[in-house]
Amino acid sequence: MKLVLPPLNALRAFEAAGRLGSFKEAAAELHVTPGAVSQQVRLLEAWLGAPLFERRNRQVTLTPAAKAWLEEIGPLFEKISQATARYGVIEAVSRTLSVSAPATFTLRWLVPRLAKFRAGHPDFEVKVETSNGPLESLKEDHDVVIRGGPDTFYGYSMRPFLSEDRLPVCSPDLLKRVPLREPGDLRQHTLLHTSSLPRLWPDWLASARIPNLRPAATLTFDHFYLTLQAAIDGIGIAMGPTALVADDLAAGRLVAPFASPRLPSRSYCTYVPDEKVDDERVVLFRSWLEREGMSS
Repeated sequence: MKLVLPPLNALRAFEAAGRLGSFKEAAAELHVTPGAVSQQVRLLEAWLGAPLFERRNRQVTLTPAAKAWLEEIGPLFEKISQATARYGVIEAVSRTLSVSAPATFTLRWLVPRLAKFRAGHPDFEVKVETSNGPLESLKEDHDVVIRGGPDTFYGYSMRPFLSEDRLPVCSPDLLKRVPLREPGDLRQHTLLHTSSLPRLWPDWLASARIPNLRPAATLTFDHFYLTLQAAIDGIGIAMGPTALVADDLAAGRLVAPFASPRLPSRSYCTYVPDEKVDDERVVLFRSWLEREGMSS
């Protein structure tokens, strides 16, 4: 039996306009103009050889025959929508890699490099959620969790991929205004702090053998990426993690006035649920992180 189907775009416009009782509302739902909906409805009327709406003073009302037709075809659109949603979810899950990573790491290291991963694997969708919470507190399952380490968690495979130290960094323009020739010159500057990392400056100053240094001022932020941005903007001097400021140092947005001392820091590691260790997406993403980490 040969199928007799009207123009499907026109049918979709008719269904929306008839269900909503308005060309304007149908246009909003379909993300087109009301004129486009009107044009599609007229196309369908021409194909059928019969009117579908009674038009009076910008008001549209279904004809009795069109109303009966809509009652038959309307549920079919709902079934198509439901079937497509179920199929789409299955496909999306199979292609989506879910990653949880700390906010500053994501902003300053992962995001600038993700385009390279996507270029090499265009069939993967990467969903990144930022969190600084401990792995065991996560409420949702993720394919890959990035946190500091190395740590051991039951049911997870751990692999380090990026190491770093911490040392003072600042804008080159700041040094032009107030030079830093030795660590003691920090007393003339504003030291930038992060509330979640209160020991960074005290520990570095102790390593530099000036534990009692009093800076000209201090400024504290609640997020580390804000602290680093303040350093780039020339507001003060921050304790910069070498891995996360490497791009800024290379581009000249930041400079490191002192090569030492350097505070050791935990490595960035991937934690993967045991049942997902052999998942192709996970294997590829993990290997890519490790290659990027080696070249950073």
